[in-house]
Amino acid sequence: MYYFLLYFFVYGCIGWCVEVAFAAVKEHKFVNRGFLNGPFCPVYGIGVGAVIMFLEPFQDRLGFLYILSVVLVTVLEWFTGFLLEKLFHSKWWDYSNMPLNLNGYVCLLFSLVWGVACVLIVKGINPLIFRALSLLPKAAGIVILTIGFLILIIDICVTVSGILKFNKGLEHMARIASEMRRISDDIGENIYELVVDALEKKQKFGETAQEFQERVQVFKEKTDSISADMKKRIVELKESYKETLEKTPCVYKRIFKAFPKVQSVKYKETFKDIKKILKDRIKK
Repeated sequence: MYYFLLYFFVYGCIGWCVEVAFAAVKEHKFVNRGFLNGPFCPVYGIGVGAVIMFLEPFQDRLGFLYILSVVLVTVLEWFTGFLLEKLFHSKWWDYSNMPLNLNGYVCLLFSLVWGVACVLIVKGINPLIFRALSLLPKAAGIVILTIGFLILIIDICVTVSGILKFNKGLEHMARIASEMRRISDDIGENIYELVVDALEKKQKFGETAQEFQERVQVFKEKTDSISADMKKRIVELKESYKETLEKTPCVYKRIFKAFPKVQSVKYKETFKDIKKILKDRIKK
């Protein structure tokens, strides 16, 4: 357990460095590629740690080691994606456009690549890391682990708090958008009813052109009245929508950069609006 926890932090940091390096090559700039704020990716720490602890006994059976690595990493990545979606109602990555994917959480190509990486770690990289960690006095290792977990817990609390706050804002904005659509529909229905009523009476009672014109004038006045009644409410709703949008937590602004394909499962349209505005700000 002691070494598993050390592997958790070592490979969590290495995984973060790999992600940042990949983003730097792809986008030519620094991007904090991680769910958390700090330089750490828990999924790498857990994943690689599990591979080492469970699959090291099979390191001399190369083919079997590779197959088990592919299976273990695939299960872990799928479960992580599923868990994050259920907890935060957001999909952090999406392989839906890749062939042979499962729910967009995993796909065969990346699973095969991760399998190769795991074999290289078990056979070549981890023996070196184990020798380095074995030189660390156990008391010092326990102190490092204690400090590391304290920092990690604080980071998790800050990140989760920001995401939950953002999700509440999304829910509020979705309600505003729904009410604006309802008001628009109500105005449309009222106008439709006024027009149909005027035409029916003209046809039924044979109104003269002047009488029909008078009815049209009444119709315009009622329409203006409807618009005036609703205008103030629409302005209030738009202001509230904008105000909520401005309060997007910093943690999500970073997550948008780290996970460009992140999407909300429950509030897709509102989420798109926020992503578009934040992208425009980043460009400026």
